[in-house]
Amino acid sequence: TIFFFFLGIVVNGLINISISTIEKRYEFNSSLAGLISASYDIAFCILSLFVSYFGGRGHKPRWLAFSAFMLGLGSLVFSLPHFSSGKYHYGAKVEDTCQISGTSSANFTCSAGTKSSLSNYLYVFVLGQLLLGVGGTPLYTLGTAFIDDSVPKHKSSLYIGIGYAMSLLGPAIGYVSGGQLLSIYIDIQIPERQDTTYSKIDRDDPRWLGAWWIAFLACSFAVWLLIIPLSCFPKHLPGTAKIQAEKISETHHDGSEVLVKTRNIGKGLKDFPVALLILLKNPVFMSLIIASSSEALVATGFATFLPKFIEHQFGKTSSFSATLGGLVLIPAAALGQIISGILVSKCKMDCKSIIKFIIGTCSVAQLLNTVFLFAKCGNEPFAGVSETYNGTGTLNNFTAPCNANCRCLSSMYYPVCGRDQVQYFSPCFAGCTSHRFNNMEKMYHNCACIGKSKRENGSEDFLYEAVLGKCPTQCRLLPLFLTTFFFAVFFTFMAVTPTTVATLRCVPDSQCSFALGVQSVFLRLLGTIPGPILFGVAIDNSCTLWDINECKTKGACWLYDNERMAYLMMGISAACKVVTIIFVVMALHLYKPPPASASLPQKELAIVTVV
Repeated sequence: TIFFFFLGIVVNGLINISISTIEKRYEFNSSLAGLISASYDIAFCILSLFVSYFGGRGHKPRWLAFSAFMLGLGSLVFSLPHFSSGKYHYGAKVEDTCQISGTSSANFTCSAGTKSSLSNYLYVFVLGQLLLGVGGTPLYTLGTAFIDDSVPKHKSSLYIGIGYAMSLLGPAIGYVSGGQLLSIYIDIQIPERQDTTYSKIDRDDPRWLGAWWIAFLACSFAVWLLIIPLSCFPKHLPGTAKIQAEKISETHHDGSEVLVKTRNIGKGLKDFPVALLILLKNPVFMSLIIASSSEALVATGFATFLPKFIEHQFGKTSSFSATLGGLVLIPAAALGQIISGILVSKCKMDCKSIIKFIIGTCSVAQLLNTVFLFAKCGNEPFAGVSETYNGTGTLNNFTAPCNANCRCLSSMYYPVCGRDQVQYFSPCFAGCTSHRFNNMEKMYHNCACIGKSKRENGSEDFLYEAVLGKCPTQCRLLPLFLTTFFFAVFFTFMAVTPTTVATLRCVPDSQCSFALGVQSVFLRLLGTIPGPILFGVAIDNSCTLWDINECKTKGACWLYDNERMAYLMMGISAACKVVTIIFVVMALHLYKPPPASASLPQKELAIVTVV
């Protein structure tokens, strides 16, 4: 359980909360960020069959000790780019206000030397995730099978649910602690100034990056403390043999169980193709796998990009958005898995009842996913993107007659909010020629592009014409979105533990570990690998303002079309839910319980055979 906890902290918590910061720091777009997120599952997919087949008959606790070592190593490698990429420079512009002809101005030119090599760190992040995948594979295949082998059948759903919930309690700690660490400056000490004019950067500045790397470093050493305790566990817990003898078979009746027992399949490497073919020909097993893969695609997509969705949709900071995302996703998912495990255990559901239960929870989750249709927010006015400088400019062009002589740089995103409640790309593009500080807050004056205040009370108009930072959002739908999405996640994850239990029930007992390995391969290939990439492409597709440097190289996205983003995420989610429900219904209709004689416990079956 502790191992599940730490794996959850790193893989499902810290990675997801840090991905937005890593994008900006190393100049990745959302598609590359999705590739980093998916790399864990690529390693998991490659190793899953090997580990589950050979480890299923081996010393499972020692496999788990090796898993802990690799998890700590992966976490350490993932933090290394921070130490080798140098100090973070959030801006090097000489002047951020409008520089009229004749005055000094920044002169940025493109040369080979100015092109950043930060994007090369993509390979280090991918390597770290691959090592984390090597560490996670034995836990989810052999660890789950070890729990199922060691407890009575009607209690396995409860214990598996608790284990999976702990893997989600970990992300809760990861999201909250990681969110707090993002409020610490990435290099710990904030530089006083990086040029002659810029004010000291603060957390509300869009260029602020938090200390994402600290938690990865701490977790790497914490996980290594588990290696020795795991190595000391016996191959089988006391009483396992008795529990196995009393279990009742619920294997799908297609002759596979008899074949596995009579030919003793699974003893060596030569049995691998036959063992794999038996599972692939099990229609109930394959239907449940495709259904769970579809759910995994949505779950990993939202886990990776929900903080970014909240940040841009509702105008929150990246650290606060990450904390909110964690407070919604993690408790809802953990509660869903624990409660479903308790219900399946207390009601002593058989395989067919469990599949019906999955259909019900998925249907409710599909209805709740419509929250994206009515709890979305439009974009605030942005000059040059959605506004035309009071009719004097054009859309998709930051230059207008009011700033044409200012020689502004479109590679320096330094947003200000005008008194007209319109956001401007920078003070220069707002036509501001002067500034002053009021209680440590930078305010701009003499802004040629900014219109009159939209407030009825104009008493504050004389204090400033523009203030540093994005305009505050007028959207008030965040509480509605978070509440509805909480229950959507809750019902989605109520299907996770029952799906795992049904998967274990519909295959021969000796193939349980291998079945989880096969499930993991499909889960990754069809779900968790394409999930973040697909969501990343959808989010990139809704970008309206890219970070483009002097060499015209595209970096991260600064501004998104909120409505388009909401519709795309809703569309992907709804389509995947439909696929899930279709295949779970197929599993229900295809499942054939074993004959009455085969359903007897092992002990009673032996007595009947003797008689």
